[in-house]
Amino acid sequence: MARYWPEPAWTHGTPARTGVLLVNLGSPDAPTAAAVRPYLRQFLSDPRVVEIPAPVWWPILNGIILNTRPAKSAAKYATIWMDEGSPLTVHTKRQTKLLAGYLGHRGLADLRVDWAMRYGAPSVPDVLKRMKADGCTRILIVPMYPQYAASTTASVLDEVATCLARWRNQPEIRYVRNFHDHPGYIAALAQSVRDHWMKNGEGDKLIMSFHGVPRRSLDLGDPYHCECHATARLLAAELDLPEDRWQLTFQSRFGKAEWLKPYTQPTLEALARQGTKRVDVLCPGFPADCLETLEEIALECRHAFLSCGGKEFHYIPCLNERNDWINALSGIVRDHLGNWLSRPAAAPQDLAASVQRARKAGATC
Repeated sequence: MARYWPEPAWTHGTPARTGVLLVNLGSPDAPTAAAVRPYLRQFLSDPRVVEIPAPVWWPILNGIILNTRPAKSAAKYATIWMDEGSPLTVHTKRQTKLLAGYLGHRGLADLRVDWAMRYGAPSVPDVLKRMKADGCTRILIVPMYPQYAASTTASVLDEVATCLARWRNQPEIRYVRNFHDHPGYIAALAQSVRDHWMKNGEGDKLIMSFHGVPRRSLDLGDPYHCECHATARLLAAELDLPEDRWQLTFQSRFGKAEWLKPYTQPTLEALARQGTKRVDVLCPGFPADCLETLEEIALECRHAFLSCGGKEFHYIPCLNERNDWINALSGIVRDHLGNWLSRPAAAPQDLAASVQRARKAGATC
């Protein structure tokens, strides 16, 4: 097998372009065990996600988890599946289209804006190949995780690097590391809460639930915990909420190890038992609704809160296709494009004149 992939056919003539690639976590192709199994295998085989030595983890994953978990996960996906597909896929696709429109409206119509999934389809390598074939010699990678974590953002960058290691003619790469404290992102979150309150009134407490990671990651230096707390503080300040009106929690535990605390569902259950009548729950770590928000929070946690004596549970949707969020995202992208917006992209190779000069010098092409 060749060490490097063949270069596309545009080498001598296609104008150079700048690309923007949004990358989200991923989703199975269908809410079935058969579709969930390969998705989970890819996800849980990532050493960034599961930091257990492969000889120990492999028999657990393949002998137990992949034989039991796909059917359970598929049943959960079935409760939130949309006509167009997985909610995460649908919203990511829509966000990409809207972002391209916003950037085009600001004079950046020639940008190639696309999307990929870290796990599942469309894959990062496949989309990067398409962007390369379309003449992109500069690509901004935008992991759709506001808060940096090694298990999410870094995994995306690993996948990009692995792909580029097979390219002979590599593009110039930039990436968005995080946007947990970006003013536009915080403002969009705050306005989404205000909009919900305008229609439904305010709850006794606002719960900000972030995706959990193992506690060990914090001890080893991962900044995710701190960035979640920064987002929560900024959002509370934007909403002018006193400390007793909001709380940060972490959801989506996996396995028996300790994860970041406090845990979302036990917190909601405790609040209900203590007499809290109504909670409003927001998931600021997810720019798009997905299984973890629509099923785990809006269904499972709702049931847990009401079963323990709570009276009203309000889930506030993710930012999804809100205009203020897409506008903020376009600002994040423009900030990171920086001087690419004013400096012409280098063509994949020099155009016809260069070819002629090389041929006169005796080179073949």
